[in-house]
Amino acid sequence: MISESLPPLEDRLEATARAHGFAAFGIASADAAPETAARLNAWLAEGCHGGMIWMESRAGQRGSPQGLWPEVKSVIALGMTYAPAADPLALADHPDRGRISVYAQGADYHDIVKRALKAVARWLIAETPGAEVKVFVDTAPVMEKPLAAAAGLGWQGKHTNMVSRDHGSWLFLGAIYTTLDLVPSGAGRDRCGRCRACQDACPTQAFPAPYRLDARRCISYLTIEHAGPIPLDLRRGIGNRVYGCDDCLAVCPWNKFADSAHRHRAFLPRAELAAPALADLLALDDADFRTVFAGSPIKRIGRERMVRNAAIAAGNSGDARFRARLTELTGDASPVVAEAAAWALAELAD
Repeated sequence: MISESLPPLEDRLEATARAHGFAAFGIASADAAPETAARLNAWLAEGCHGGMIWMESRAGQRGSPQGLWPEVKSVIALGMTYAPAADPLALADHPDRGRISVYAQGADYHDIVKRALKAVARWLIAETPGAEVKVFVDTAPVMEKPLAAAAGLGWQGKHTNMVSRDHGSWLFLGAIYTTLDLVPSGAGRDRCGRCRACQDACPTQAFPAPYRLDARRCISYLTIEHAGPIPLDLRRGIGNRVYGCDDCLAVCPWNKFADSAHRHRAFLPRAELAAPALADLLALDDADFRTVFAGSPIKRIGRERMVRNAAIAAGNSGDARFRARLTELTGDASPVVAEAAAWALAELAD
């Protein structure tokens, strides 16, 4: 009796990836995005990475898959959706609440995505003895977005983030590098057209041109990656955002195709992170901060940055009820927090 032949490896690989929670799948040759290194180096030369020194120090590895692992032949690009059910911009009209980026309202995506990547990689090794693999989420020197575009998951929009026809702007990306010579899926096509909604929505004008981001003006960078005082001329634009910013993502017209029903359940928003009261954030000490943000990607920024951000949001609120706590914070052990609180008091006085 002749057994039926198995489907192609690429098809079985995709089915396995989807079984582990990935909503988007594609394959690219390791050399499919040759322009990446030059674009990265130009961006770094302009200083647009701000204080993200790791972008510069490992640029050689980041510029191409072979720069990180010379033996790699194929890149498996994967996306896990976190499309929100609620309007990410709804809290703009509630200045007594802190706005936390949608991606950080649930479980830490690094853990969820990497666990699933490892499961898919183990399956691939079992199916193809002798093959080698490496898995990456965004803490590694990997340019996931151009690789995902090369693999057909979508395209890098004018806001420089991935856009998918099926999932909009709401994808966590991961990559599996392998020594296998897999059949590529074909690259995605840019479908931004004349739209510039993301460019116009940015509160701090962080886009000097379409497809270019100056991180030094980006609210996500300023509230998460940036240590020390936030530049004075950008503080009012931050509004009540205390961790990240979704504005350029949320206004993308392609989000009308994103279905929150496909979101991994681990990314459902935690009640305490969906609309936190600024008063509660201003009251955090170190122990409270670690308790509230346990299991969240927010935990890595530490109490100092969160309370700094909350103080700036309080200063932007126009709400005099924050004055008493802000006055206390002017004596905080952290000079960064104390300075932000003094600024906020001056704003409320005006």
